[in-house]
Amino acid sequence: MNSMSDNAPANGVAARRSIDIVREGLAKRRNAEKRFRAYGFASIVLGLCFLVVLFASIIANGYTAFIYTNVGLDVHLDGQIIDPEGSRNSKTLANADYDELWKPALLAHFPEVTERQPKRALVSFVASSAGLVIRDLVVKHPELIGTTQRIWLPVDDSVDMLAKHRMGDEAELSDRNKMTLGWYEKLKNDNRIKTVFNKDFLSRGDSREPETAGIWGAVSGSALTLIITIGLSLPVGIAAAIYLEEFAPRNRWTDLIEVNINNLAAVPSIVFGLLGLAVFINFFGLPRSSPLVGGLVLTLMTLPVMIIAGRSALKSVPPSVREAALGIGASPVQMVFDHVLPLAMPGMLTGAIIGTARALGESAPLLMIGMVAFIVDVPTSITSPATVLPVQIYLWADSPERAFTERTSAAIIVLLAFLITMNGLAVYLRRRYERRW
Repeated sequence: MNSMSDNAPANGVAARRSIDIVREGLAKRRNAEKRFRAYGFASIVLGLCFLVVLFASIIANGYTAFIYTNVGLDVHLDGQIIDPEGSRNSKTLANADYDELWKPALLAHFPEVTERQPKRALVSFVASSAGLVIRDLVVKHPELIGTTQRIWLPVDDSVDMLAKHRMGDEAELSDRNKMTLGWYEKLKNDNRIKTVFNKDFLSRGDSREPETAGIWGAVSGSALTLIITIGLSLPVGIAAAIYLEEFAPRNRWTDLIEVNINNLAAVPSIVFGLLGLAVFINFFGLPRSSPLVGGLVLTLMTLPVMIIAGRSALKSVPPSVREAALGIGASPVQMVFDHVLPLAMPGMLTGAIIGTARALGESAPLLMIGMVAFIVDVPTSITSPATVLPVQIYLWADSPERAFTERTSAAIIVLLAFLITMNGLAVYLRRRYERRW
């Protein structure tokens, strides 16, 4: 009896110790889980903070590119300069020297400027494209010849940067910029300065002058390139995915093809640019720096991604759908195209859109085929010389003028808008049409 009574407390102590050990272990695991959740939440918050800083810096640097400063000058449209013969011929009007019209109008506001260097600085207050603005007005309205009109002309890019306070504090300005700033303030006090929407940025091609540089040429080049890419990669990718997933026999050859497709999806994009340079340009002789070659190169790059996405979408369709279709007498082709493919199509389109969005943001393969060239004209066909948005951003980022920094950020905003739209469309299609099994 005594031995049993002595063992009972010992067993109780051992049991309590085991419970304490279990409780301590549970507390440690719970604390570790809380730390893991805290680390995960902190990582998400940190990533969002970096994303917000990135977008905020791009928008802050680029939103001003969508507006531009104009100066209003009372320009006398002298018929002796514009059309001395009075023929009112459109070619004669287009070839006149319109710079000789706005320069006297500008100098008349500053009679105190008499020396040669200040006069040259004053003339450079107005953009080099001012004559084109007057020319377009006269060609459109020849009845204005001989009258004096207040015409709003774009200022030089350095003046526009001064107006937007992008040249630093006044103490940091050079003597010439301080003089230009004084002229700007005087014209502003005379109500001859206004800010307008910069439609030239969205309607013109590239230019050496920041005030006339636009993004429409790059947007058109990207659109033509993506048309070629989608037109080739989408049908070929869907057809290849259907064949490999539904009809191809399972043997070592199909296994080899699958391995190669997966490897091609991970190949650096610049390799496809080298392939396009060697095959499409050097061997087939296709025009360099054209949307046709760019679209072919991007097709090679996006095709593996679309095939993999298409096969994943087909695999997500339950086998019962196939068995039911075959059970009611459908042929294998009818089973695939009438029952399986409609259910897998939302997922396939989502993969296609994501692959196309990746192609839109690529620049490395296009640099290899010459789309880094300086292209002024807006492309009109798939064989015209062209550039694309990422390459245009690269070109502007390498320019020394401060105004191009503003336009670089604005071009990034346009590119991000396209990418966000395409990814949003992919999310919408997936949520709208995808069926969960």
